Amino acid sequence: MAVIPIALAGREYEVRIGAGLLANLAQECGALLRKDTVPIVTDRNVAQHWRETVGKSLEAIGKQAVWYVVEPGEGAKSWIGLQELTDWLLAQNVERGDHVIALGGGVVGDLTGFACSILKRGCGFIQIPTSLLAQVDSSVGGKTAINTGAGKNLIGAFHQPSLVLADLDCLETLPPREMRAGYAEVIKYGILGDADFFTWLEAMGPRVIARDPEPLEMAVATSVQAKARIVAEDEKELSGTRALLNLGHTFGHALEAETGFSDRLLHGEAVALGMVLAARYSARRGELSEQDAARIASAIGASGLPSKLGELGLDCDGSTLTDHMLHDKKMDAGTLPFILLKGIGEAYLARDVDLADVARFLDEELSR
Repeated sequence: MAVIPIALAGREYEVRIGAGLLANLAQECGALLRKDTVPIVTDRNVAQHWRETVGKSLEAIGKQAVWYVVEPGEGAKSWIGLQELTDWLLAQNVERGDHVIALGGGVVGDLTGFACSILKRGCGFIQIPTSLLAQVDSSVGGKTAINTGAGKNLIGAFHQPSLVLADLDCLETLPPREMRAGYAEVIKYGILGDADFFTWLEAMGPRVIARDPEPLEMAVATSVQAKARIVAEDEKELSGTRALLNLGHTFGHALEAETGFSDRLLHGEAVALGMVLAARYSARRGELSEQDAARIASAIGASGLPSKLGELGLDCDGSTLTDHMLHDKKMDAGTLPFILLKGIGEAYLARDVDLADVARFLDEELSR
C-alpha cells in the first residue's frame, strides 16, 4: 500500500492507495468514527457492488452504516440534491466533530464534501473514491462543488477531507469507458509537469487501463504525489500553481456545457479532448512544437479517448463554445486565463489569450 501525505498547515491528512481497503474499512478509519452509526453517501451503482462489504467491515467494530443513495451522474450535483442531502444529514444528527463517508466517484465526493463544508459551518468527511478519475483527482485537494444552470462547479467551497482511501479493487467493477475517462486525469499529470511520467505512460498506459495491479498502483500513486505537491504549495489556487491542474478543463468544460453535462461526453473524455486542444492551440501560437502536440494527441487517442473535436458531431461554432467559457469560475477582471504548453511537462498560465482567436481556432478544429 502506498501512503501519501497531503501537507497542509495544521490539517495534514493521508491518501492511502492499495487493494482491500474497503474490506478493512474499520481498521483504516475506525478512529475517526465517533458514533455507533456511520452516515455514508453513495450512488446506486456503487451501492450495488460495495454496500455489503462496507456494512460487514463496520459491523465488525460494532458500527452500523446508514445509507444515503443518489442516482449516478452529474444530476445529483444540484441545489435540490444539496438540500436533500443536508436535510438527511441533519436528520441523522451529524455533529461538527463527526465524519461522513463519501463512497463513490467525483459526483458523490463533490456533493458530500460541499454538504459537509456547510453543515453546521463544517463537519468532517472521509473520501473513498471508487473511480480512477476520483482517485487521482477530485478526491484529493479539497475542492467541492455543485453544478448550476450557468455551468459546472460554480457553487462550492474548499473543504479538505480527513482521510482518502483509494481502494484499487473498486476499479475492477468500473466500466471500461469510465476507466478510460479516469486515465485522462492520469496522463494529465505527465503532460503538465512530468515528461518522464508521460513517456512511461506511452508504454504502460494500456496496462494501466487494463487494471494490471503493479502499473495501476504506480500510476495512481504518481498522480496523487503530483497533486499533493501542487495542493501543498497552492491550496486555494491563489498563486497560479494549482491552476495548472486545470490543463484541458477550460476547453473541456465548454464541451461538457455544449453537450448538456450528459453521458454524451464524460468529464474525463472532455478533459482529454481539452488537453489535445490546449496542445494544438499552444502549437498554433508557436509555443509548443507540432511534434509534441501530435504526440499528445496520439497518446490520448491510443487510450481510446476522444482526440478530434470534429468527430464529436457538435452542432455549434467556435463562438458558441467560447461563450460557455465566459461562465468559467477562473474568469478574473474580465479575462480568462488558459493553461497552455511550452513542452511536454511544461504547462504554464497564459493571461493574454484572445477569446476571438480561440473561437477561430475552434472553428478550424470543428471542421477537421
